[in-house]
Amino acid sequence: MRKFYRLGLAGTVVAAVSLVGLVVWPIGQPLAPITLAGDVDRGAYLARASGCIACHTNFAKGGAPLAGGVALKTPFGILYSPNLTTDPDHGIGGWSKAQFARAVREGVSPEGRAYYPAFPYPFYANFSDQEIADLWAAFQTVPPVTEPSRPPQMNFPFNQRWGLKLWRAAFLEPPMTAPVAGKGAVWNRGRELVEGASHCAACHTARNLAGARKSDTEHFLGNKALPGGEKAPAIDHLTLADRGWDVASLAYALRTGITPDGDTFGGSMGEVVLYGTSFLTEADRTAIATYLMDEHDGG
Repeated sequence: MRKFYRLGLAGTVVAAVSLVGLVVWPIGQPLAPITLAGDVDRGAYLARASGCIACHTNFAKGGAPLAGGVALKTPFGILYSPNLTTDPDHGIGGWSKAQFARAVREGVSPEGRAYYPAFPYPFYANFSDQEIADLWAAFQTVPPVTEPSRPPQMNFPFNQRWGLKLWRAAFLEPPMTAPVAGKGAVWNRGRELVEGASHCAACHTARNLAGARKSDTEHFLGNKALPGGEKAPAIDHLTLADRGWDVASLAYALRTGITPDGDTFGGSMGEVVLYGTSFLTEADRTAIATYLMDEHDGG
C-alpha cells in the first residue's frame, strides 16, 4: 500500500511540476528591433486589407475607430476586440514597435501572454519588417481613446491562458503565402492576400472541437458555426463556379457587395467589403478573385 501511495504522490508531484513549467514556459521569439521607417499610406492600406477596422471598431454602438469593444461569441466564451488606439494606458500607445511586431506576427502580448486565436495572427506571420513598420506608422496616427479593453469572458478551462500554449503547439500553422512557381504575378498576389492579410480561411474553413482550422481537409469549404451564429459559404473554385461566379463578378462584389444574382452581402461579409475590400485597388481585388477562382490545393 505504501508503495502505491509513494507512486501516486510522485505522480502528483511530477504533474504539478509539469503544470508550473507549462505556465512559466515562454512563447514567442525574443524582441528584435525594427529600424525601418514606415509609410502611413501603405500601412493604412494593409490595415484595411487585414480587417483591422471592421474587427476593432464597434460601429453598432458608435464606437471610435479602432477603440475595440466588438463582441465575438464563441463556443468557448465571449471575446472582445481590444483598443488599438494610441492611448498609452488602454490602447497600444505604450508599446514599442518590436512589441507590436511580436503581437501581430506571433500572437504574443507585451507581457508575454498568448492571444486567443480569434485574433488572426497566424495569417500575419509572414508580414515583412517593412510591412510591420508601415502598419505601426499608420496606427500612430489614430487618436487616443480612453476606453479600457473589455476582458474576455471565457468558460473554464479556456480562461486559463497557459492552455493556449498547448493549443499553439498542437494547431498553430504557418500562413500559406509563399509564391508558387509558374502561377504568375496576379495569382501569387491573390494568394498573398487571401492566405495572408485578408485571412479568408479564418471564416470560410470549418474548425475542429478545439477551434483549429481543418485546413488539410476543408480549406475554403465553408463554416456553419461562425461566432454569433453566422455561417460562411464555401469559396473553393468549384463551388464558386457552380454558383455563377467568375473573376470579374467576384472582383466587383469585393468592391460593391453585390453578387451575380443581384443580392448583396450581409452580416460580417458585408462589413468586410464596406470597411475592407472596397478600399483595395482594382488590381488587388482582381488578384483575390483570380486566386479564388483557380484550382489549387491551398498549400
